[in-house]
Amino acid sequence: MKKNIYTLLLLVFVTAQTVFAQKQVIDRVVATVGSGIILQSDVDMQYAQYLSSGNKANENFKCEMLQQLLTQKLLSQQAVIDSIEVGETEVDDNLNSRLRYMSQQAGGQERLEKFLNRSLLQYKEDMRPSIFEQLKANKMRQNIVQKVDVTPIEVKRYFEALNTDSLPYFNTEVEIGEIVMFPKLTVEEKAEFKTKAEGLRKQVMDGSEFGTVARLYSEDGSAPYGGDLGFNTRDNWVKEFAAMAFKLKAGEISPVFETKYGFHFLQVLERRGEEVHVRHILIKFKPTTASIERTQAKMDSIYNLVTTGKLDFYHAATTNSDSEETKFNGGMVLNQEGETRSTLIPVDKLEASVFQAIDPLKSGEYSKPAQFTDRTGEVGLRFNYLKSRVAPHKANLDEDYVKIKEAARQDKVNRKLNTWFESKRESTYIDIADDFQECDELKVWISKK
Repeated sequence: MKKNIYTLLLLVFVTAQTVFAQKQVIDRVVATVGSGIILQSDVDMQYAQYLSSGNKANENFKCEMLQQLLTQKLLSQQAVIDSIEVGETEVDDNLNSRLRYMSQQAGGQERLEKFLNRSLLQYKEDMRPSIFEQLKANKMRQNIVQKVDVTPIEVKRYFEALNTDSLPYFNTEVEIGEIVMFPKLTVEEKAEFKTKAEGLRKQVMDGSEFGTVARLYSEDGSAPYGGDLGFNTRDNWVKEFAAMAFKLKAGEISPVFETKYGFHFLQVLERRGEEVHVRHILIKFKPTTASIERTQAKMDSIYNLVTTGKLDFYHAATTNSDSEETKFNGGMVLNQEGETRSTLIPVDKLEASVFQAIDPLKSGEYSKPAQFTDRTGEVGLRFNYLKSRVAPHKANLDEDYVKIKEAARQDKVNRKLNTWFESKRESTYIDIADDFQECDELKVWISKK
């Protein structure tokens, strides 16, 4: 029995010593770049953010992360020399955006803080120097390549240099437009939703726990987290919501108020400078049969004017469509992938309902108005315009000039950046810790010490 106790005590002592030793080396220098250093904790902080975004554990990511930090360090040091500035507002906006995304991925602020083992306020302050340096590096990178462009002759040469056997094959692509309308409720039609929100607020005021009511009845994506929206600045919300959030003191509950999303009431949990931490309950507007019928009649009228040539589609979209994404493009839908913002969209990237609507059409024709549900669950009506259709084909300059030009420009950008980094690595003192020297990603850095 004594032997077992002594063994257990020895195990506890060794474990404690190991933990102590680990804590002692947590902030060791893992790389030196010129006059700057990169700490183990810098790598670990980025790895924690990687895991909090829902990614699986991957120790090799630390190699990739150190490579990014080395690159960032070179760029930011040059940014100082070139007097490139980054403002505190830019840093705050970037941090707030990151923390919102991380909170959503982690399942709320409390879960994220538990995962990070610190408050978001502390994490934000810990990350501030890194984000400041990262933004400075990004500006330096943009400064290096901002004047890079390609001429038609360069595009042609780039294309002709490609291996003809490995040219990409493009699926059918289309140029499409849309006119979208969402049903508008009358004051009388909105009354039942306001009454429901008022009833929930009364429950809270009578003693029901706010978070529990939010989980059970709120129709916002924050409902599973008790309506918690975390810390946000004024410009992250619609004006009515922001006005109410910044008017109240910590602990106060607002009256029911209206935004374009529906009827809300909120509680301020904490105020911190230009940020406020709130939770809220939302009752969304739902279209009534009458509101859908009114919208259908208006949509049919516009459809008839457009298809008979009495009203130009682009003008009709600009003046009547409710789509914030397309109405200012004359109703034309832009390809969201890549930097060119082309109107050509691969058909396999279209929503199923849009593909079904335009598939039977010929160029220049319109689909009939139909009901649909958008990404947020809102019901509306829409009809589409098929401007053009490009059949499946192997890449060629005539049909794919915009794509090939972007590829040629990106190739030129990469070559310019590679030349810049090669020069800086040769003229800058770089040292990397022994245990990172086995990383394939870092070989090029090690050979230029």
